[in-house]
Amino acid sequence: MKSHSVALPLALAAGLLAPSVHAQNPDPTDIRACTAIESDAQRLACYDHSTGRVNLPVAQKRVDTETATPGIFSRDRKETTGTVEPNTEVAKPMSLLDSRWELTSESKLGTFNIRGYKPVYVLPVFATSNQNKQPSSPNPDNNVPQSEQLDNVEAKFQFSVKTKVWQGIFGNAGDLWVGYTQSSRWQVYNAEQSRPFRETDYEPEAMLVFDTNYHLFGWSGRMFGIGIDHQSNGRDNPQSRSWNRVIANVGFERNGWTVMIRPWWRIPESRRTDDNPDISNYMGRGEVQIVHEWHSQEFGLMLRDSFRGGSRQHGAVKFSWSFPLAGNLRGYAEVFKGYGESLIDYNHNATYAGVGISLLEWY
Repeated sequence: MKSHSVALPLALAAGLLAPSVHAQNPDPTDIRACTAIESDAQRLACYDHSTGRVNLPVAQKRVDTETATPGIFSRDRKETTGTVEPNTEVAKPMSLLDSRWELTSESKLGTFNIRGYKPVYVLPVFATSNQNKQPSSPNPDNNVPQSEQLDNVEAKFQFSVKTKVWQGIFGNAGDLWVGYTQSSRWQVYNAEQSRPFRETDYEPEAMLVFDTNYHLFGWSGRMFGIGIDHQSNGRDNPQSRSWNRVIANVGFERNGWTVMIRPWWRIPESRRTDDNPDISNYMGRGEVQIVHEWHSQEFGLMLRDSFRGGSRQHGAVKFSWSFPLAGNLRGYAEVFKGYGESLIDYNHNATYAGVGISLLEWY
């Protein structure tokens, strides 16, 4: 039995939410980033800033300096005797990566502000034609002895947040972030088995992120990150699964497109206690995440591969689609094909499809 305690969610809860954008021209990406802010005052200020409301004439923005709330954007305020003068600077709309990772000096918001990370969604319907009813592993201690009575249709949901814990490392060149992602597959329609949670994966991580500024084949290189990632399902043998990785993140952008290249190296474990010694040949050694925004919709494509030949060559592909429904509520659908939809299924090949609602998409 392994201990898979996860302490990061408690640390993340200590932060106060902060605005996610710093752009004066209206831009759907910037406005959407405001929705992740729970503080009413800061969220309103974020919307005002994104839509250009900070540039209203002085007569419409006259305030009492003794009762005025300090602006959350340092360049928005020029104090005079009794008025707040309009900001005459014109900033470019913020890119998707900058709005989520605070890359430029204008977008820095300080530390311990809870932010969205990976997609946050609820899928009441998540179905497969090939449910993994008897998980296995090369380690004899991790082979389920008999077939489980599982439905092919279940529910899935994911929660993911991050926060910056150190801003301005190496002469303000980098920031240190910590993140936490939890995803669950729930046999909610399986009344005969008391509706169990089939699999829940826990993933805390820490990443050092740097702002970059270079161009390659028409793409803008916007960020580079290097971090440590732990992922486990917190279960006893024979269903225990886990691994630890060092992951690099290289981000590119171009006209509504975002590409994240994520190679990783698995930190070796003792073969005697390793739950899944061949996991890299199935869950892969790297992936590419492609995101495209078009007419308020977001399309995502994940490609993952083991980068090995012969019997060790395996991979996966996932397509996701997010679209507006009403207000901040968005529809979400995903289709997955290949190995490793979850940790318990790391060496199980299947097709999965789900549909539901989303509160936050990629990055």
